[in-house]
Parts: sequence; structure tokens; C-alpha cells
Amino acid sequence: QLHSDQDKGDGSLKYILSGDGAGDLFIINENTGDIQATKRLDREEKPVYILRAQAINRRTGRPVEPESEFIIKIHDINDNEPMFTKDVYNASIPEMSDVGTFVVQVTATDADDPTYGNSAKVVYSILQGQPYFSVESETGIIKTALLNMDRENREQYQVVIQAKDMGGQMGGLSGTTTVNITLTDVNDNPPRFPQSTYQFRAPESTPLDSPVGRIKANDADVDENAEIEYSITEGDGYDMFGITTDKDTQEGIITVKKALDFENKNLYILKVEATNTHVDPRFLYLGPFKDSATVRIQVEDVDEPPMFSRPAYIMEVKEDVPLNSVIGTVTAQDPDAAKNPVKYSVDRHTDMDRVFNINSGNGSIFTSKPLDRETLLWHNITVIAAEINNPKQSSRVPVFIKVLDVNDNAPEFAMFYETFVCENAKAEQLIQTLSAVDKDDSYNGHQFSFSLAPEAASSSNFTLQDNRDNTAGIFTRKTRYNRHETSTYFLPVVISDNDYPIQSSTETVTIRVCACDHRGKMLSCNAEALIHPTGLSTGALIAILLCIIILLVTVVLFAALRRQRKKEPLIISKEDIRDNIVSYNDEGGGEEDTQAFDIGTLRNPEAIDDNKLRRDIVPETLFMPRRTATARDNTDVRDFINQRLKENDTDPTAPPYDSLATYAYEGNGSVAESLSSLESVTTDGDQDYDYLSDWGPRFKKLADMYGSMDSDKDS
Repeated sequence: QLHSDQDKGDGSLKYILSGDGAGDLFIINENTGDIQATKRLDREEKPVYILRAQAINRRTGRPVEPESEFIIKIHDINDNEPMFTKDVYNASIPEMSDVGTFVVQVTATDADDPTYGNSAKVVYSILQGQPYFSVESETGIIKTALLNMDRENREQYQVVIQAKDMGGQMGGLSGTTTVNITLTDVNDNPPRFPQSTYQFRAPESTPLDSPVGRIKANDADVDENAEIEYSITEGDGYDMFGITTDKDTQEGIITVKKALDFENKNLYILKVEATNTHVDPRFLYLGPFKDSATVRIQVEDVDEPPMFSRPAYIMEVKEDVPLNSVIGTVTAQDPDAAKNPVKYSVDRHTDMDRVFNINSGNGSIFTSKPLDRETLLWHNITVIAAEINNPKQSSRVPVFIKVLDVNDNAPEFAMFYETFVCENAKAEQLIQTLSAVDKDDSYNGHQFSFSLAPEAASSSNFTLQDNRDNTAGIFTRKTRYNRHETSTYFLPVVISDNDYPIQSSTETVTIRVCACDHRGKMLSCNAEALIHPTGLSTGALIAILLCIIILLVTVVLFAALRRQRKKEPLIISKEDIRDNIVSYNDEGGGEEDTQAFDIGTLRNPEAIDDNKLRRDIVPETLFMPRRTATARDNTDVRDFINQRLKENDTDPTAPPYDSLATYAYEGNGSVAESLSSLESVTTDGDQDYDYLSDWGPRFKKLADMYGSMDSDKDS
């Protein structure tokens, strides 16, 4: 209550209030000065309120005393329970931890005033989780309370912690939280095989690195603590098999390292060991962290293809061996216990020319065609061995055949030699150096000898000197040569090698006599230059001449083809009747067919209608129809055709395109005269065919046919 000394109780003063919560939380009686709270106050929201009060004259509104300030302080009561910072805590510790190992610390706060009584004094206790864990009452630290907790027995624990104020006394408020504790794994369990012996079967045809079987050792641990490494420690198949670890399933995969052979060994016994890769030294006292098991692998027999004694064969043969000579033998056997017989053959895809063949029974390879080392040095063929009872079981082997050289090729010039000698040459003058080559091989190097052929050794105008270094020189024997007497000399040279058997050949050197200047420079040979430094070679001149000739021939042929073009008719109709013969694809109607051509006109040119226009082109009014000269009665058909051809070529009214005008002339010279019926159109009487009987047996059929026609008419 506020009261002013100036207040006489007559109601002349008025009390007013301002500050924190004035008019809202706090109100004042303006007559008596009593201050009242309108709502429940919460210290945790605002512990202190500062208010200002003043007494004023109700009539004038002027203060009668200075403004007074006072503080309202809210006293705390225990109205807030402790609150944990998290609703749920999650923690983890390794299994097998010692007692008192720190797990996690929980924290609870109380909103009450810690300076006023015990309302904010919090004490922790465990409601659930004993006897495994404990909590410190003042700090909220949770620790392990039981020794050797094993994750493999129990992995998850749920602990309930209570926080109570008032120091844990009766009447205090409390709050709880849940702590989920997980035991993490440590490597405290060794791997163990579920069985001591494993049995597997593997066909002997199992490819290398192929799996034979899987084994697995169980480990109660997880993650890296359960990782296992498998190994083969001993056994008679130590080098035949291998084992690897499947990282996903932690299984041991047994694979084949070497080829299996049922006939050689059909049972292998292995000892396999499984070991943890991550061992914790703290738990070595629990025992060795490894285990072993026995693996028995039974090899199964399969029908295998024949097996060659070698992976590849290399043979050598001389190129001059006779046909059907054996050059080598391949051997293959059936590895199975049955020992089935084997037959051999050559893969013809590798010997398309059938140079070699093989004995199907014993595998001996022999030649079937001549060999030539200079053509092909190596022959690479494939031999197939197949079981006779089961041809599908077959195998292949490469055979490399090297053709050895024999001295079967004579040496020859390294190039074509065409040289010249000057007319003013001196005796013993070198005009050409020769060299030779040989297609054959020589282990010690080629050694050629040169000499003139016997027929030219004494009478030759030149001499040959062997330089003993596989070259030879041609020298002049006399002084001065006359190209007008002899323009060309042919010098036969014999070249021999030193191999066995000795091979020799006779090569010819062409020597031309040429005119030279005083320095020995050639000017001309037989009035034409053979070699000239500033001119063209003979080969180049020949090439240029050939090009010119080909160009001229092309131009002539093109011009001839242009001139031989025929003028094509505008229309091709079955009714196109002109003074020509048109070819049809249908068969003619015989001599009774007189509609196609006016044969009488052909024989009698005077009967032609001069004013008859051509039917295959549009008539032109610029030119009047040409009037062709009439032929005499005795005009030969050849002359008539030639005349018509000439008129057709010179006719200005002819169409400007190729037109096919075909004329035929039988000719004369037949002893039997004409057999055609051209004259039958112009004659009124019947023909007498009795003369056909006089022509011999070849015309007997015609005589019978036409003779029978006459008899029919008579009857």
C-alpha cells in the first residue's frame, strides 16, 4: 500500500502507477494506494519488477510529492521438475570392458532458483539397467557395473536414469531419461569350422583357376573382427590347388592351379587353415584364433581328346626332296584309360595348296608337291588328332616346316646391262663392270666366277676380266670400232657359283658402237642417241610415243563413232511400210504374207509413188518431196540399195536424228539360183517345182512337199 503524508482522506489526491507490468500485472487503487497483482506470477519468467508510484492533485493533476520507485521481487517456490537435455541418449562401449568403464554422462537442469533453498539441487539415480550399469548421483556419469559383458550374449541395453530436485528428499520433483547402450564387438571369438572334413569332386577337365568347392569357418564376431584368411598348410595336393577368401561371404574358395589327370592321380587330401586377420592381443588368452579342417578332392574321369607329345613341332626339309618323302612325325595318344586309337589329318585351311599330307595311322608327314625355298621359306600347318571312336574328341598342334636351301638356282646379272663402246676407243679400255646375284643362300657367302662363253672367247672383240670379288670388267680388245660395219655386239658371259652342285648360267651383254667426242662422251649410236645427259632416256621417249599413239587412236575412234550414228525414226509402227526392211521379233507369215512389204516395188522401182510422204516424221512444207530417179528394168538390187542409201544421206527433209534403214541383198553365185519367192508376187502362173528332185537327197524333203502340192491341185 502506498500512502502520502499529504493525503487527508478527503479524496483530493489520486494515486497513479507506472513501470514493469503496471496496468497489466499490477494495478493500484487510486483512492487508497493499494497495489494488487492481477495474475499468478512466475519467477522463472521474470523474477523482479520495477514500479514507480506518485500522488497527484485530483483537481489540478499536479503531483503533490516526488515520484517514488520501488522493486517487487518474486520469491521462488519448487514448482519446476528437473529436465534432461535429451529425451533419449545413445551410447556404446566395447564388450568385455572392465567394471567402472565410462559410458556416458547425462545432465538435467532445474528452472527453480538455486540460491533459494534446495529447489534446484538435483540428484541422479538409476531406475532400470542394474546390475549392468551404475550412475553417479551428483555428476550423472554412467559406468559399467558388471565384468565381461559379452556382445555375443546380449548387444543392446536400455537404462532409465532419474533426476530429482530437493536433494532427492521426499516431496521433490523428478524427471527421467532413457539411455540406449550398445556393446561394440571386439575380436574375442576365434574362427571355427562346423565340420572337420569336407568332400568335393572335380572332373579332370576342370579349367585352371576354376572353383572346386567352398568351405566356411564360423566366427561369432562381426565386421573386421570376423575377417578370415584361408590357406592350404599341407597335403599331397598342396601345389595342385589354391584357396582364396570371398570378402563378401568370408568363404574359402578352392580352385585348380594345375591341370588334373585322373589317370595319374584321382584323390587329393588337403589341410586347410582359417585364421583371423585382425587379432586383439588382449584376448589371446581365450585360445588360438585359427582352426583347421581336412578337404578330400576326388578327381573324376572324363573322355579327353588325344594329347600330342609336344606343344608344337619344328621340322626341316630340303627343297629338292622327292615327292612323298617323309619329313617328320607327330605323335598323339588318348590319355584315357581306354587308350582309344587316334587318326591324324592336316587342317586344309592351313595348307590350301596341299603341299603336305599325313599318314592317318602313324602321323608321318610327307610332301605331296615340290618345294621351293625361294618361293616360300616357312610352311605353317596344323595337324589334327582325333579319336577314331569319337571324332569329336580332337586336338590340334602347330607344325612349323622350314625349307632348307639347295643350290638349285644359277647366278645371274644383278641388272640388265646395255653398254656402248666409242668408235675411237683404245685397246684394253674398261667399258663396263658386271655384278651378279643368286637366289640361293650361301652360308660362307657367294663367290661368283665370270668368263666368256667358249664360242666367244677367241673371236670376241672384247675381253672379260674376273675381279675375284663377285664382279668382272669388260675391256676392249682392239683399237677403233666402226659402227657402220657393226653397230651392235652381243657378248655371252658365263657366271658360275662355288656351291655344290655348281650352277652356271650364260648372260648376254649388249654392246653398241657409238660416236664419241675426243673426251669419250657419247654423241650418237646408229644415228639416234642412246644416252644423253641433257636429253630423255630411251624408256621415256617410248612412253611419250605410246601416249601420243593412244591419244590419236582415241580421237579417231571417237570421230568414227560419231559418223556411224544412224538416224532413229520418229515412230516405230507395225504399219510403217517404207523402202527398207525392218526387223521384227515375231515370226514372218511366209510367202503368203504380202502385206508387210511391197516386194513388187522393190523389184520395180518405177512403180514407186513419187508423192508418197514418209510416215515416221512430220511432213515439212519448206521442202517439196524429192523425186528420185527411176531405175532401169535391169537394175541390180545392189545398185538400187546403194542408190537409196545415197539419197537417204543427202535428203534435206530427213529427220535430224539417227534412223535405222536396213537393206538386204542376197547376192548371186548360187548354182541353184534363188530360193526366195520374191518373183512369185509378180507372176500369174504357178511355179513348177519338179526341178527340186534333180538337186539331190538334201532337197528331197522340199521336192516331196511341193510335189505333193501340185498333185493336190491336179486332184
